[in-house]
Amino acid sequence: MTHTPKIALEEHFMHPDFFEYFGKTAGNISPALFGKAREALLDFGDRRLESMDVIGVEKSILSLAGPGVQAEKSVATATKKARQVNDFLAEEMSKRPDRYGGFAHLAVQDPKAAADELERCVRDLGMQGAMINGQTGGTYLDDDRYAPLWERVSDLGVPVYIHPNNPPEKVAMYHDHPELWGPVWSWTVETATHALRLVFAGTFDRFPNAKLILGHMGETLPYLLWRLDSRWEISNRGAMTLEMAPSTYFQRNVWATTSGVCADAPLRCALDTLGADRVMFAVDYPFETPHEAGEWIEAAPISDAERGAVCKGNAAALLKL
Repeated sequence: MTHTPKIALEEHFMHPDFFEYFGKTAGNISPALFGKAREALLDFGDRRLESMDVIGVEKSILSLAGPGVQAEKSVATATKKARQVNDFLAEEMSKRPDRYGGFAHLAVQDPKAAADELERCVRDLGMQGAMINGQTGGTYLDDDRYAPLWERVSDLGVPVYIHPNNPPEKVAMYHDHPELWGPVWSWTVETATHALRLVFAGTFDRFPNAKLILGHMGETLPYLLWRLDSRWEISNRGAMTLEMAPSTYFQRNVWATTSGVCADAPLRCALDTLGADRVMFAVDYPFETPHEAGEWIEAAPISDAERGAVCKGNAAALLKL
């Protein structure tokens, strides 16, 4: 079978010193399954490369499996460990620069230091942007304290990928329903809400060059763009203003990946609502199966031009590869 050339954007790894953070997601996953991805996460050799080769992935943009230092309470420790894991990833990238890129891991507890670390990772270590695992200490990236980070993101012209994480509190709607707490539903709600906070806070008015990536086919938001525009008009928005309709920011500042969603209808929706240049391939390795993701995108009922753009062209343009 001839594979469409691919760049994959949500492909995870782990550093041995970060498993304690990773363990904070144990409550979101079946106890019988949690931890089974350990060896795959630690591997940068044949196992990972073969999983790429079998579906035509030329390059994987690697990112630390969360939550990482987003769960660290000490600012100094978070800053130190983020730098540690970025140096670790850069070393692995340097061994196979043709196959591996990377998203920087940032300790946003200190936004100025996070901005400096992002610049180091992009300019000195050859990374393509950053992945941030949801909220940090109960704050979201629309908070004014993160303006120095967004300013640097804009100056560098690289994207921020918001990856799911647990919210700072477990609300009543998940009571007695552990299956909803995690990838089935709460992570989508949390990540979509994070993106909406950025839009409605005017983050993309202040930083029009900021670029945001959402996984899982846009965390349901492509399906809702019309309603976001419609209900924004009657919402209780106080003094909040936007320069454009909410949907316009998604079509200008937001990209989506296919990670963890191998279904034709959501793909068509994302292409039609966000734009054919804003949807990119991802597996969510090793938490999803490369075979399934690869075989699905090859057979999806989209045009050859769309397939080429989703599989490689859009990512190459956004990440300047």
